[in-house]
Amino acid sequence: MKRAADVVIIGGGCMGASVAYHLTRRGVTDVVLLEREHLLGTGSTGRNAGGVRHQFSNAANIRLSIESIALFERFSDEVGQPIDFHQDGYLFLLSTDSSVDAFRRNVALQRSLGVDVEWLDAAAATALAPGLQADGVIGATFCRRDGIADPNGVTMGFAKAAQAAGATIERDTEVTGIRVIGDRVTGVDTSKGAIDAPIVVNAAGPYAKHVGRMAGVDVPVDPYRRHIFIARAPAPASTTTPWRVPASRIMVIDFETTFYFHREGAGLLFGMGDRNETSTFDTTVQWDFLPQVIEVAVKRLPALADASVSHAWAGLYEVTPDANPIIGAAAGVDGFFLINGFSGHGFQHSPAAGRVLADLIVGRDPKFDLTAFAHARFAAGTVAGERYFV
Repeated sequence: MKRAADVVIIGGGCMGASVAYHLTRRGVTDVVLLEREHLLGTGSTGRNAGGVRHQFSNAANIRLSIESIALFERFSDEVGQPIDFHQDGYLFLLSTDSSVDAFRRNVALQRSLGVDVEWLDAAAATALAPGLQADGVIGATFCRRDGIADPNGVTMGFAKAAQAAGATIERDTEVTGIRVIGDRVTGVDTSKGAIDAPIVVNAAGPYAKHVGRMAGVDVPVDPYRRHIFIARAPAPASTTTPWRVPASRIMVIDFETTFYFHREGAGLLFGMGDRNETSTFDTTVQWDFLPQVIEVAVKRLPALADASVSHAWAGLYEVTPDANPIIGAAAGVDGFFLINGFSGHGFQHSPAAGRVLADLIVGRDPKFDLTAFAHARFAAGTVAGERYFV
């Protein structure tokens, strides 16, 4: 393993891989990406639903989406890896006046930034998603350029391109300490030895707080478990009616309950947030939560009543107090950079977030207002936040 580098990145998920890729494109190739697991992208990156959307309530997040989705659209040509990107849209279902009012403001913001978002009634929503039951829905929003992509493909695309440009990737390598002299990072200690480096990037996902403490920096990120279930269509012999689910990969989100679903191959991927869940690193599937999800699910998609759950998994959201990420230099320690706390929308923002941080590291103007993502915002009390945290 190398004993010195210009930049060390801690975490081999989509964020760490994106930063490595964009650094190499800026001429910084003496980069070491460290991943403690045997494979890249096996943490939160590999356990998400793959959703990609423009529909956020915070202008900075919308701008991240605009840039990221533009790269997803040309990813195969530019980065060199297929990512199975399907732009069948995101459909948000709204059932309360307060939600409609909030979404009207947010759609106005999205449109002001050039995003084409449509307002729909319940009938139009069901036409887009056959099988959907829209009882109680009083409005809906839809963006056709939103969609579903492959998190593993994106991560491996960034990583392979960075490696081809000269970056080093070390798997099965755990960071055990970050060395700081005075107020400056000088390197990291790992399970395979020390690496001297003037710049260290914390891209450790739900473990960002733990990595931050190694450098004496408070990174306010806590992990929360989220479940994903895969439903299998009923056997033809067991039913006389077709399985009424969308044929496309449209992502449907019932905003009030957070229940969501989209097609996944011949089956259906679905999930829902647990409002009673407390912070945890446990990714064990809690099967006693499934009946709560099904109770909501069959009201919105009755076809799920006839399906069986073939498998399930749980992953971790990395959540900040305002559900907005932290991107940029850590307050108080020179050379220590943060790209953490994306609160469930990290995968989809990894292209733009990695580019922005790479620009900051090399001293370029990222041409992006990072006020909403500044590490110091929590101490200063200037917190705006993201309301589309589902």
